[in-house]
Amino acid sequence: MPQNSRLWLPFGLAVLVATVLGSIVQTQFNLAALQQLGAQIPPAIRLQATARDLLGFSPTLAALVIAAFIIALPLTTWLAPARGALRWLAFLLAGALAMWLALTFANAVAPMPTLIGANRTLVGTLALMCCGGLGSLVFARFSGGAR
Repeated sequence: MPQNSRLWLPFGLAVLVATVLGSIVQTQFNLAALQQLGAQIPPAIRLQATARDLLGFSPTLAALVIAAFIIALPLTTWLAPARGALRWLAFLLAGALAMWLALTFANAVAPMPTLIGANRTLVGTLALMCCGGLGSLVFARFSGGAR
């Protein structure tokens, strides 16, 4: 991360958004997989599982997001245009790609086939990548044109 202290708050917000959204996505994909196996999951259990994963799983995901964003966001800040639609697109794609690379790396070194269950399917991976992209857009929004 650049030494510019103005960027730490936007960085933290970006990590928070990507992590919270990613944790929710992960939980819902896991519950959907259980439902496909015949499990009945009422809304109250769905909410309880989501809350538990926000507390229990999100630190793991946050570590992946931090590792991905600490490289992707400064690089995109440096490379992206200062203003306009291309800036937003650059950050969106950078966050999504960073998330995909972090998931790919984590799966390569994890003892299990996939570290994050939602990452077992293309749709789940794309959903997690969207979370990374949205987090990256938060960074772009709140970091302004800081370079």
